[in-house]
Amino acid sequence: MKKPSNLWRSITLGLAVLAGLIVYAYGFQVTKVSLEETRSPRRQTQLIRIIRAIAQPDILEYQKQEFEVNAPIYVPCPSGDLNLPEPDRSGPYMVITPPCADPHAEINVEGFNFEPNTEGPIFFIPPSDVRLQMGNIQTDSSGHFTVTVTLPKRPSEELQHVLVITRRNVGAPYFTQTAKDTWDKIIETVFLALLATTIGTALAIPVSFFAARNLMRDVRSPLASISLSILAWPAGLLIGVQATRLVTNFSHMLTDNVALSVGGLFAGFLVAWFPARWALPQAEIQRPSTLMRLARLLALLIAAFSTILFLILFSNLIVSLGNVLAAHLSIFGFVGTFVSDLGEILSMVVVLIAAAAGGGALSSTAGRIGQFLNMRVSGATNRIISLILAGLAGATMLAIIGAVINWLYQIDNPIKTLWIPAGVGAVLGVILSSRAKEADTLPVGLSIYFIVRTILNSLRSIEPLIMVIVFAVWVGIGPFAGVLALSLHTIAALSKLYSEQVESILSGPLEAVTATGATRLQTIIYAVVPQIVPPYISFTMYRWDINVRMSTIIGFAGGGGIGFLLQQNINLLNYRAASAQMVAIAIVVASMDYLSSKMRERVV
Repeated sequence: MKKPSNLWRSITLGLAVLAGLIVYAYGFQVTKVSLEETRSPRRQTQLIRIIRAIAQPDILEYQKQEFEVNAPIYVPCPSGDLNLPEPDRSGPYMVITPPCADPHAEINVEGFNFEPNTEGPIFFIPPSDVRLQMGNIQTDSSGHFTVTVTLPKRPSEELQHVLVITRRNVGAPYFTQTAKDTWDKIIETVFLALLATTIGTALAIPVSFFAARNLMRDVRSPLASISLSILAWPAGLLIGVQATRLVTNFSHMLTDNVALSVGGLFAGFLVAWFPARWALPQAEIQRPSTLMRLARLLALLIAAFSTILFLILFSNLIVSLGNVLAAHLSIFGFVGTFVSDLGEILSMVVVLIAAAAGGGALSSTAGRIGQFLNMRVSGATNRIISLILAGLAGATMLAIIGAVINWLYQIDNPIKTLWIPAGVGAVLGVILSSRAKEADTLPVGLSIYFIVRTILNSLRSIEPLIMVIVFAVWVGIGPFAGVLALSLHTIAALSKLYSEQVESILSGPLEAVTATGATRLQTIIYAVVPQIVPPYISFTMYRWDINVRMSTIIGFAGGGGIGFLLQQNINLLNYRAASAQMVAIAIVVASMDYLSSKMRERVV
């Protein structure tokens, strides 16, 4: 019984080896592995030249001192006797054999007492003093050289000369222009990666909670609540945008006067703070009345408008302060420019903040109304309401998707991009509502989880080298495009790492905090955050290291940094300069690895 078993194992092993052999043989064919090219003398000569150039990075140089030594010669030989002066043998001198010759003849030039181990060109100098290079010389350790050259066709009865120019290093070494340019670009690269990591981390942290399955698994809502939330989101976004426009127009009356602007700033803060504190009490003894709820809603609306006014006036104040600082800080004017840019960024994102807040607030309110209807209304009425709301929600969702497709592909056919998608969405919503039971709740959390994961996977599959091409068109070629490209890829990469860390936390603290009746936000703050801070810090440091290395690649596509300079030198076949940039990259990456390991030891 054992022999067939052993035989079968041997046959299986042999077939596996044969299959592996075939796979790798086909791999060699597909990848066009050619060992013949590696033995080519031309390839080997080029490889040696490049390796030697890379081994001599263009970092330091010396001031060169030139030495010119010439020797007389007749071309052709004169009819009479040669009257050539004797060379001064106390210094560098040359002996030409023969001392005269016809054009295109070969002569032997021998040099003595030159600077050891130097090189330089050898010229023929006719009476017109035009330098005609005939070759190069290389002295040995004793300062001697011998070279055979061919005379040019420059016949003359006058005495002509052979000139050799050698150079030697004098003084202390100093940094080359390549080294200075490399230093500027490597600093740009480090801060490019720092900004990209900071922006990416700030946005990846909140996104990671939506991409964590254990946090989103238990988020469920009735269909009516989900439908009303979907319908309320576009309306909330529109309300936020319109509110920002109204407040912006009002703020223009205040920004012309400094006193009014500062007064409006403080008034906006106070009017936003106190109504919000009153409308959002920390604890309530008894359930508020309907009138009290309406009053609190009005207070929140006033607080929202006041917050928008405060942000707009605050951004204008920061821009003005930055401009003043930039004009008075001399060499530190970049600090003022930075402050002004922060104000500009805030003014740009105010409308996004207002739109997101409006959409979130209205969607949350509509969701609570849906839950109220689901609890208080039952039977046929609840079924009809769910059918209507689900149909409207489905029509709204697919109509929005159709509008996006129309914007991308410019179809400009409302029937295809609006009415047909809306109709299909309404039918799908009605079908979903008819199949759902009255007491059923849908896994809205898992739906959000899969949507966020799909978006992150899509972004992560696109290399920053591709992203930077798009951003270079938008903001121009330079490091800013690189920052945006790396930031977008950092968001996708860190969100995945962060969310997986959230999914691996201990469930005990999460269940304990949830059992106390804490809200979802309180659960995240008190049960999730304490467990994820150390790994989040570790992942962020590692991502900074990755961004430093990736910034060298995106420079090839116009993303700025050291990669842009490296690409130029490689295209110009200036391998010594490219070697200097590669040395700088290696030093920075090694330094980043050392610093991040030390920080992890202290923090993590």
